[in-house]
Amino acid sequence: MSSRLVNRNITADRGRTSMRLEPELWDALHEICAREQMSLGELVRRIERHGHPGGRTSAVRVYIVGYFRAAATTAGHNAAEHGEVQPPCAANGARTARPAVQPAAAESGAGAAAGPV
Repeated sequence: MSSRLVNRNITADRGRTSMRLEPELWDALHEICAREQMSLGELVRRIERHGHPGGRTSAVRVYIVGYFRAAATTAGHNAAEHGEVQPPCAANGARTARPAVQPAAAESGAGAAAGPV
């Protein structure tokens, strides 16, 4: 069985190096770079400077999750103009209906809230 991990070279604080990530995580990094208007190397350098005990690749994975979790907050959701955020569950345990995402907002490419760097 072959690995799904994709190896790419980047320039980080400690010089040129490679990282192995899932294709979806590379896509997420490129999306973050586009939203934040910075290069991949610059983003990875910022992540490294912030520090993480698990090493560079682990720090990048944790950063990606944190970035999109911040965007999923009520403030981040509203900033992206995705409509009102509904409570996740009613008090009696029943799920509340969520409104459909408005196509204009979904297609506008509205940016998410800034991440945790």
